[in-house]
Amino acid sequence: MAGEKFQELQEAIREYGQAAFQNLLKCRALGDAIVGGFHIFEGCPAENVSVVPAEGAFDPRKDYSDAAYSYSNREVIILEPIRFGLSLIVGNSEDSGALWLRTVISTEIIGENFDVFVASQPVIRVPIDFDGKLEPVFEAVHREFLETFTLEVNEFHDARFNTGIGFLPG
Repeated sequence: MAGEKFQELQEAIREYGQAAFQNLLKCRALGDAIVGGFHIFEGCPAENVSVVPAEGAFDPRKDYSDAAYSYSNREVIILEPIRFGLSLIVGNSEDSGALWLRTVISTEIIGENFDVFVASQPVIRVPIDFDGKLEPVFEAVHREFLETFTLEVNEFHDARFNTGIGFLPG
């Protein structure tokens, strides 16, 4: 029959579009919950945590809303992981300065769970009904921020380099 193949394609495209839109909505809700709850986990003021773009220049004091999420620059919604940045402002204890930290979080729906990637941390499985179940994500974000500094400080203090062979500048 004429048109059956075309109808089959139309149905597949319709299902894809629904899945892409549901992925976007649910991943956005998860992202908002992560950003909204991280300050409680961290024990800092809510204004120190914000959602920012995953790439490029950012200002954690700016309200990015949808623009912080990777789907915002797309003309067409596609079924892909949703990325965003989580920023934490850490005030300096020695003066009035502050450091703006950012880590990238990627989320996507896989079956009945979200797969959540926090920068270079291992994948975290979060149930679709994530309310009260974000502690592992908060831990990964904290670990990622902490490792940014502790790895370099540990290398700086590594005693193996105290007696190594080297060259003097000429």
